[in-house]
Amino acid sequence: TVRGDRLGILTVRLPKHRCTPQATDELTELAELLGHEIMVAERDTDLYLQARRVSRLTLAAEMQWQLLPGRACSRQEYAIGAQLEPAYAIHGDNFDWATTAETLTLTVTNGMGEGIEASLLTNLAVNALRNARRAGIGIADQAALADQAIYGQHHGESYVSTLLLSFELATGHAQVVDAGSPQLWRQRDKTVERVPFEAQLPLGMFEETGYVAQEFRVLPGDRLVFVSDGVYAAATRAGETYGERALARAIQAASLLPAAAVPRAVLQELASYRDTDADAADDALVVCLDWSGRATREVSPR
Repeated sequence: TVRGDRLGILTVRLPKHRCTPQATDELTELAELLGHEIMVAERDTDLYLQARRVSRLTLAAEMQWQLLPGRACSRQEYAIGAQLEPAYAIHGDNFDWATTAETLTLTVTNGMGEGIEASLLTNLAVNALRNARRAGIGIADQAALADQAIYGQHHGESYVSTLLLSFELATGHAQVVDAGSPQLWRQRDKTVERVPFEAQLPLGMFEETGYVAQEFRVLPGDRLVFVSDGVYAAATRAGETYGERALARAIQAASLLPAAAVPRAVLQELASYRDTDADAADDALVVCLDWSGRATREVSPR
């Protein structure tokens, strides 16, 4: 693992008398070191990327996967897991996150179209948002600058739906810009419910659109699940949509799983809901955020 991102499994055969708790601890440390070494080595070789693939990616999928920050990430305050399907010929869905000492920024993107056009559009949107974020401005202005970049290129003919969030790690306070179709669901205690926000225009639909950030609060123990329309609007060949009730049940069923395993569990439930011969008409994207919060120091009165 590398900061919560699971790269693979290290298998070692040892004689029975060598299988001690101390040996297990040493191998666990070795596996973590190996994970970091693989991440560094990937800058200069395709060997490890090729080993993970069972078939060739389409060019559009290759471009999309290069945008992703990883599949999981964990810190003291939170744990993230994400999965995007289908893996080898995807459309325009994407996710991104970035953290500092005090904040976490998370975006879920749902682009238009298919193939190279969808991938180019998503690349433009994600990199425009990153460029604005790295300039140190708020998420409302990040959305506005990305909106201008997309409109300047496509003049409203193509646009990108985006859910953009910025969390304060110390307090759990968050700002949200809901610019399109991705949805947020919250599991608090045993209750699973969709969290609605004020809908704003997708990025790039009109020229110089203004965006306003809404306030949101996340509490320790909360689980946030972000889904694209390829999940909640997925349908069988008979035309029956997956719907909110089925999605809520899938999230509830994954309650005991860690954040990194939740997206896969939800997508497996979605796959079993479809007809066995029904092909996915759109990308299906699930991101899970488990919030632990930052422990506050208790100050004794004098």
